[in-house]
Amino acid sequence: MAIRIIRTTGDPVLREKAKEVPEITPQVKKLLEDMVETMYDAEGIGLAAPQVGISKRIIVIDVQDETGVLKLINPEIISGEGKETSVEGCLSFPGVAGEVERDESVTVRAQDPDGNTVEICASGLLARAFQHEIDHLDGILFVDKVTRLLEQKE
Repeated sequence: MAIRIIRTTGDPVLREKAKEVPEITPQVKKLLEDMVETMYDAEGIGLAAPQVGISKRIIVIDVQDETGVLKLINPEIISGEGKETSVEGCLSFPGVAGEVERDESVTVRAQDPDGNTVEICASGLLARAFQHEIDHLDGILFVDKVTRLLEQKE
């Protein structure tokens, strides 16, 4: 496993629509492990492959609850409901936080590292993390959705 460099503001890969992963190879599994290690090293709760310079539809999330670490390939939100506004930050925008409105609950369909299709119903922080990371896969950044900027550290 290796800690990868997190891409930050202005890196063009953050604005690209990431490509589908056609098959789960040993390289994809290694990328997932590297992403988990990188996320923990940066003290984040989620990371999308574009944030480490790889334009593939891969995310990892760990909101420190009963679900543990989630490693998902080709995730998509298949339904969402309710609205809530909460504070978000992003590893690609260090020192920046803002209020973002998101669906209160979502259902996500993806593949796990073994190629199985999984559906996860989430609410609260996990739902927010799913939406944030899946937005990254479409080149959408949380700063695009901020309704109120809360802090910006130099």
